[in-house]
Amino acid sequence: MNINIKLLLPSLLFATAASAQVTSFTIDSAKFNRPLKARLDSLWEADQTPRLNYLNARQKKESTARVDSLRKVMVQQDHDNLVKAIGILDKYGWQSPQKVGLQGSQALFLVIQHADLPTQKKYLPMFREAEQKGEILSSNLAILEDRINVRDGKKQLYGSQATTDPQTGKMFFYPIADLDHLEERRKRMGLDPMTVYAKTMGMDWNMEEYKKSLPELEKTVAKPKM
Repeated sequence: MNINIKLLLPSLLFATAASAQVTSFTIDSAKFNRPLKARLDSLWEADQTPRLNYLNARQKKESTARVDSLRKVMVQQDHDNLVKAIGILDKYGWQSPQKVGLQGSQALFLVIQHADLPTQKKYLPMFREAEQKGEILSSNLAILEDRINVRDGKKQLYGSQATTDPQTGKMFFYPIADLDHLEERRKRMGLDPMTVYAKTMGMDWNMEEYKKSLPELEKTVAKPKM
């Protein structure tokens, strides 16, 4: 597919995804696994810092060489982070906010969200089980499922993923399934309404206009790479 999945700032992803659900966690810091929490807090920083540096450079329109250099640093750091995250997940299982704090738990989500497709699919069942147990933000699961569907060439369910038309440079939401029940699904997973979410992305949302444009959007994302 000839598209670019929009990179979301980790802070934006966290803040806009499901702020209402955060308060539903009962967290007792006295019960934290302190050593593991420290490792995951460091992982959070390792995920955010190079990504924010890269995105800031793009937004400031710094030189191509500078942007490319920062992107390479980010890609390498993502690889290193994934090795650490897999080591934790395979040894200890999913680490919920109740075990390592919200930031530590989010670090694992973000690293898997930035991983390759086979890795995302491998850990998807773990995320689903954690969501059923109330041990992960439901929005995290929704976003991961959308990302996997997008990369598989399928329609997304929750409208979390935006793409850029390589010809026009215009952003639009990747094709969404069953639009008439989109807001119900988003609400169930703790996601903001599309109008609110679209504004955080610097985009507009009009359901009826999107329906009209959907056939053309599907053609756009289906175009083979040149």
